[in-house]
Amino acid sequence: MTDLILALDVLDRENAVAVAEAAAPYLDAIKIGYPLVLSAGLEIAEDLAATGLPLIADFKVADIPNTNQLIAEQVFDAGFAGIIVQGFCGKDSLQAVVDVAHEEDGACYVVCEMSHPGALDFYCGGVPEKLAAMTVACGADGIIAPATRPERVKELRSIVGEKKILSPGVGAQGGKPEEIAPLIDGMIVGRSIYTAEDPGAAAKSYAAFCR
Repeated sequence: MTDLILALDVLDRENAVAVAEAAAPYLDAIKIGYPLVLSAGLEIAEDLAATGLPLIADFKVADIPNTNQLIAEQVFDAGFAGIIVQGFCGKDSLQAVVDVAHEEDGACYVVCEMSHPGALDFYCGGVPEKLAAMTVACGADGIIAPATRPERVKELRSIVGEKKILSPGVGAQGGKPEEIAPLIDGMIVGRSIYTAEDPGAAAKSYAAFCR
């Protein structure tokens, strides 16, 4: 079974809570990034706790090990269950986040390839494969791979094995749920749910591909 993860990139608390509550019956997790946290604060995790869903902090953390550690500690202290990091800062920086996540019984996911067209400017030439291998070496829990390029997901799966693959890019970016859902562990959908007139109905329609 593939999880359905809502990318809740709205800009205010009230809208965030309303969308989350409407979509919650069809979701397995909620991913929160900088747009919402910068407007509502890390306290948004408390506001969304009533959904009972695990929250993933999509901060794409990318710094030296000590700074990464400090960021990760704040994330898990706020009640998040997972965190997304960039791997290009190196093994030691990634390991710092993995260690904090596991100390807090949380999960760490590594961006191996992003879903937008410009990602291929640098996520190419064997770089995603190296990042996937580093994910395995550091004991991270999974990777982020593009729903917009299912063939790349298949290639990265051959490296990470049974570790989780979460894929953004479904809906607004053109990723097709019927193609990507069978290949991954978590399908990430944002705008197609949170901008819908009925977010609950939209979430339900995507959940049908995950069951």
